[in-house]
Amino acid sequence: MEFLRRLPIPQELKRQFPITRAVREIKEKRDAEIENIFLGKDPRFLLIIGPCSADREDAVLEYMERLARLREKVSERLFIIPRVYTNKPRTNGLGYKGMLHQPDPEKEEDMLSGIIAIREMHTRIVAETGFTCAEEMLYPSNHRYLSDLLSYVAVGARSVENQEHRIVASGIGVPAGMKNPTGGDLGVMMNAITAAQSRQKFIYRGWEVRTNGNPLAHCILRGYVDRFGRSHPNYHYEDLRDVLELYQKNPALKNPAVIVDTNHSNSGKKYLEQIRIASDVMHSRKMDGEIRALVKGLMVESYLLDGSQKVGEGEYGRSITDPCLGWEKTEKLVLDLAEQAE
Repeated sequence: MEFLRRLPIPQELKRQFPITRAVREIKEKRDAEIENIFLGKDPRFLLIIGPCSADREDAVLEYMERLARLREKVSERLFIIPRVYTNKPRTNGLGYKGMLHQPDPEKEEDMLSGIIAIREMHTRIVAETGFTCAEEMLYPSNHRYLSDLLSYVAVGARSVENQEHRIVASGIGVPAGMKNPTGGDLGVMMNAITAAQSRQKFIYRGWEVRTNGNPLAHCILRGYVDRFGRSHPNYHYEDLRDVLELYQKNPALKNPAVIVDTNHSNSGKKYLEQIRIASDVMHSRKMDGEIRALVKGLMVESYLLDGSQKVGEGEYGRSITDPCLGWEKTEKLVLDLAEQAE
């Protein structure tokens, strides 16, 4: 390893780029509302929605502004948490790894500029739209750079078996969604939830730390890939009943909850399928009161334009990672989900 430069610790970055009292109050209010949804005290349905990767601030802010206007039409039934994912897992370790690595996808990696860029973008979103957002915790040690801004954290399918991800999730103070692994073993996911909900003591950023456990850790179903590389869904009614049974077999787990990821292996990355999958999940909730109580929300990948493009093609508002629903389809989907969530 070649040590290039010392990066600021989160405390230093937060002092350099502080949040206002208004931003802090927005986060506190939204965190309390989200907690009540997971606790069953608030009947609204969660919608975690946004670009596969937040690749450029201007397009992301425009998307969030449109989403904020749409929120006013559905807020009685839906609670929207935007996806603002700024670090992306790469299966083979190559390719665009998100704004954290490359504030400009067409330039070299620059981690210092990246951590500043993602903090400034998240701060702008809260201040300008009133949204606090969701991120994937790809690097557990980096969570503290954004911990005063985020309201939801996902642990990805490739990370969910990792001990550090599980135990750091036990102390983050907001809901932590643990995805099923790419191979589909639900037992791995449930073990991750158990670890995240439990008290933990470990080393974090050079400190010995202790947590009380995260009672809002829960599962995200994202489909899986078999040994032949074929995608298989796990959002159907029978799959949801299987997860409910796993929760019932472990009564020590608090606040049983499922978020269904409508893309990835559930859709086979056929992004238009997200619309049908979302409707299927809503139908399962409607037909079964236990499933309705279990399934708290959906995760949808959406951006300004349909589909995806390669890095360098430069089309504003089109994903440079996985394909996403464009705005017109997104708006219709959100309005339809609000009707189905009654």
